[in-house]
Amino acid sequence: MSKKPVRVVVTGAAGQIGYSLLFRIASGEVFGADTPVELSLLELPPAIKAAEGTAMELEDCGFPTLSKINISDTAETAFEGVNWALLVGSKPRGPGMERNDLIRDNGPIFVTQGKALNRAASDVRIVVVGNPCNTNALIALHNCREVPATRFSAMTMLDENRAKALIAKKAEIGVGAIRNLAIWGNHSSTMYPDFEHATAGEKSVEAAVGGRAWLEGDFMVAVQKRGAAIIAARGKSSAASAASACIDHVKRFMTKTPSGEWFSAAVPSDGNSYGVPAGLMFSFPIRSHGDGKYEVVQGVNLSAYARKKIDETTKELLEEREVVRQLLLR
Repeated sequence: MSKKPVRVVVTGAAGQIGYSLLFRIASGEVFGADTPVELSLLELPPAIKAAEGTAMELEDCGFPTLSKINISDTAETAFEGVNWALLVGSKPRGPGMERNDLIRDNGPIFVTQGKALNRAASDVRIVVVGNPCNTNALIALHNCREVPATRFSAMTMLDENRAKALIAKKAEIGVGAIRNLAIWGNHSSTMYPDFEHATAGEKSVEAAVGGRAWLEGDFMVAVQKRGAAIIAARGKSSAASAASACIDHVKRFMTKTPSGEWFSAAVPSDGNSYGVPAGLMFSFPIRSHGDGKYEVVQGVNLSAYARKKIDETTKELLEEREVVRQLLLR
């Protein structure tokens, strides 16, 4: 392989999502079979031993594309010269914890990581997976002044994948037949999975599932609360599905989006799209140019129902921004 290595850092590398993610990156699935990958594993000091064990397993796989593994408990070291920063690690929500408590606890982590990215990386794109991902991404962005804001994104691809799978199951068709199901807003229980503009094969989603009642009812609740349902079922949060969605997210940004299609990602709002205030990390329908640039899809005709849902999730993101206002430096 003569290509220049792609350097990828994964934070929380010894955690469940990190473990599910690292092997697929190392295998060449994400960046191609002819592109070497250098992995940087960032963990807290108590988890370094587990990260070392993960690195041993990565080596034992014998992936031709894996050229190097670095392990660190310091963000500045882990982020040095990286091209992709996958910010997976964050404190999980504990029993009795309110969402705002989680935001306050995780905020300082992303202040530190934003500053480290600012010092250590120049040609970098950042994907925030650790929850609450929209607001964590906003904090990191504000503390990383030298990296353009458009290089930051937060992952709502998991929500898109969940929504597609639920519709496909209801319509009794393959998931691959579901197109243009965008997630709007926050990765939370206020997100809006936009079924009105999605298609299922040659039909509208509404026609494919037999009307709006299920879509506005059980479907909406199931998508918005799927994460909690998985925790209740398996006793742990989503891991393999979150890692898979992260891979989908990166690949969608790296590949030119086919004409007439879009995918979901939270990106900085420009203040001119769909009435969303400037500066929020907001999930929109996105179209990638395939060269590191992207655009928010314009001209989506929003119904009164959609507008109400989008206003609700916008309000939540504005409230979250106020909670972390003192951490925003940009």
